[in-house]
Amino acid sequence: MITKGNFHNIIKQAKNVQEKLEATQAELEKLEVEGQSGGGMVVAKVNGKQELLYLRIDPEILSDDVEIVEDLIVAAVNQGLTRAGKESQKRMAGVSGSMLGALGDLNASDISE
Repeated sequence: MITKGNFHNIIKQAKNVQEKLEATQAELEKLEVEGQSGGGMVVAKVNGKQELLYLRIDPEILSDDVEIVEDLIVAAVNQGLTRAGKESQKRMAGVSGSMLGALGDLNASDISE
């Protein structure tokens, strides 16, 4: 059963979780992850918001077929996006896990009028 005191603790814990969520989002904005293809001939840097920040193409491959270069670019960007997505999910799961732990196992029958 949730009492007034318990409810106050739940609100306090929810605020703590919100602060952790905001801090994690700020960390993700600063997070930078690289994806590579062609043995490092193409490097893409992506942030935690899954935005492409940087793309480096080794000049040696520019003499190759355009389709090969395009495929290498797509592969490097996709690898960077995948890595950034996984890191974002991992960090957000830590926050949501702490939220679930903080709130406990609540049921509608626990709430008193």
